Amino acid sequence: MRDGEPPLISDYANDPEMVELVAMFVAEFPERIRALREAFAKRDLRELASLAHQLQGAAGGYGFMTITEQAALVEQESKRRVFDRAFKEAFDELVALCARACPTEQS
Repeated sequence: MRDGEPPLISDYANDPEMVELVAMFVAEFPERIRALREAFAKRDLRELASLAHQLQGAAGGYGFMTITEQAALVEQESKRRVFDRAFKEAFDELVALCARACPTEQS
C-alpha cells in the first residue's frame, strides 16, 4: 500500500454473508498482482488483457468497483497494443488499488 493511502474496503464489508468470501478473494490479490507484473514485464498484452478482464468481473462481484473500473481501463489500454505512459499509469494504478484491497475495516 502506498504511504498515506487508506485501505480500499469492499462494499460488502458489513455483510455477514459476504465477509468470508470477500476475505478469500482479497487473499488472492498477491498472486493476481504477481501475474499482472509478470505479464507486464514480458509485455504480454494478450495476457494482460485477459488478467484485467478476469479481475474486472470478479472485483465488482466482491464489492470493489474501483478495481473493476481500473481493470476495465487496463484491459482497454492493453487492446490498444501500445506500451506508453498512459498504459503504464493505468497499470500502476490497478496494481496499487489491488494492494490496498481489504475485506473489512478491521483488517
